[in-house]
Amino acid sequence: MTPAIQALSRWAIPILLLGIATLGLSRGVPIYESFVEGAKEGWQTALRILPYLVGMLVAIQVFQHSGALEQLIDLLSPLTNLLGFPREVLPLALMRPISGSGSLALLSQTLATFGPDSLVGRLAATVMGSSETSLYVITVYAGSVGLKRTRHTLATSLIADVAGALAALYIVLHYFA
Repeated sequence: MTPAIQALSRWAIPILLLGIATLGLSRGVPIYESFVEGAKEGWQTALRILPYLVGMLVAIQVFQHSGALEQLIDLLSPLTNLLGFPREVLPLALMRPISGSGSLALLSQTLATFGPDSLVGRLAATVMGSSETSLYVITVYAGSVGLKRTRHTLATSLIADVAGALAALYIVLHYFA
């Protein structure tokens, strides 16, 4: 079965692209011109969101290196301790809405320190999977369409991230502890 799956995975995307091109040709779509037009739109979108991404990345670095993240962890620890949420997972839970790569680095560090089968490791992995890089997503989508007012989107996204972290805690404590 493994060679068949490997062959399928190796050929899936080329076959999909060939199928799309064949369908387009059968419907009379100018494929190359459509591709070039789409590439132009993609380039324009990338240029439009670039300032937003740069601003967000600078803000992330300031947040991490200024000590603000550590102060926020100190502030939230008494509340999260009452819930049974380990302090060791708090940096990941706080960084996940801000940065995918930063939270992935924190997850790797947590798993290397505590192990993937520990309570902390399982909770960290579950938090990673149950939350989203909300600020990045808002930055990219709002920037790509020129949306200026994201107040409710931001609040809703952050509430969803908190709900995801709490659901991760519940699942890990009830199914893995």
